Amino acid sequence: MKHIARKRFGQHFLSDAGIIDAIVRAIAPQAGQRMVEIGPGLAALTQPLVERLGHLTVIELDRDLAQRLRAHGQLTVIESDVLKVDFSRIEAVPSQAAGKWRVVGNLPYNISTPILFHLLGYVDFIEDQHFMLQKEVIDRMVAQPSTSAYGRLSVMLQWRYAMEDVLFVPPESFDPPPRVDSAVVRMVPWEQPAELDVQLLSELVQVAFSQRRKLLRHTLGRWLEEKGFSGDFDVQRRAEEVPVAQYTALAQQIR
Repeated sequence: MKHIARKRFGQHFLSDAGIIDAIVRAIAPQAGQRMVEIGPGLAALTQPLVERLGHLTVIELDRDLAQRLRAHGQLTVIESDVLKVDFSRIEAVPSQAAGKWRVVGNLPYNISTPILFHLLGYVDFIEDQHFMLQKEVIDRMVAQPSTSAYGRLSVMLQWRYAMEDVLFVPPESFDPPPRVDSAVVRMVPWEQPAELDVQLLSELVQVAFSQRRKLLRHTLGRWLEEKGFSGDFDVQRRAEEVPVAQYTALAQQIR
């Protein structure tokens, strides 16, 4: 029975064999590695991955799709909203090597950013991440300072990951085709990230970009005064002009 894509789950199923092959080559799965796939759907990416890995854990919210996936003997199926999954407690099978998890997936466009921030909380358990996302979102993730795409998402992810836009994916690669272009991003956690209060950095960056057209003295400057900050930080510039390293350094100075 043909599965009809469900709008409430943001389902767009990958169907282009050439794109699937390119994604698998970018991920480069090796036998025995621990890997989790978010949103396997109709298993277009799942099948070539598990053929190379030997075993794969998948997270699927759609009850009907989860039932189909359970018929595959080499899959561990977690039927759940990914935002409720504790990635530090996912269990491996005996055939999998020790080590951190690799995470992959075609993320639903409507909740891609919440998923990225959810995974940020489990970064110590993750070796790398490869995700297909809306091209516009990836442009923001990898954006450099002094560009229109550079913002809160850029800072919060670049602080913790080295990221690379590795593959463009056109709408016709999906069934049904989305109304936007897609791409695949590679995210590798930094081995020695800046040590800081993540919640503080998040609040700081949110305040900074709350009125991105204004100079920081109108937003972040006032916030720093309320925090009693007496250090040196140039607020006579806009939020998009401040590099990630300067935001993290500022977060480290605030007590």
